Amino acid sequence: MSHQRKFDSPALQHSYDRFIAGDAAREQAYEQELANADLARMIYDLRAASGLTQRQLAERVGTTASVISRLENADYSGHSMAMLRRVAEALNQRVEVRFVPREPVVGQGLRPNGAR
Repeated sequence: MSHQRKFDSPALQHSYDRFIAGDAAREQAYEQELANADLARMIYDLRAASGLTQRQLAERVGTTASVISRLENADYSGHSMAMLRRVAEALNQRVEVRFVPREPVVGQGLRPNGAR
């Protein structure tokens, strides 16, 4: 996995380089936490832009405000596609999932046309 992150802040760069970079497990955990935070922020931003409270969105989705609060929490990692689709529908959105290539792991590269 090991790809180098670049930060505008020298302090953040130093911390990343010292505590995360070069450790595949830490890099993977860091990227997962960034993804969780991004998803939580997207849900919050869409709800806020729609002028809805967590309780109002919860009513539209058919759940409770505490579930919406959890979805908007950057530390939450239990997102399900079914719930994301319900939230998207309530906000007049759709969920789009993409698979994007990452750096190949040495010894696990793909041959032409994706053959192994």
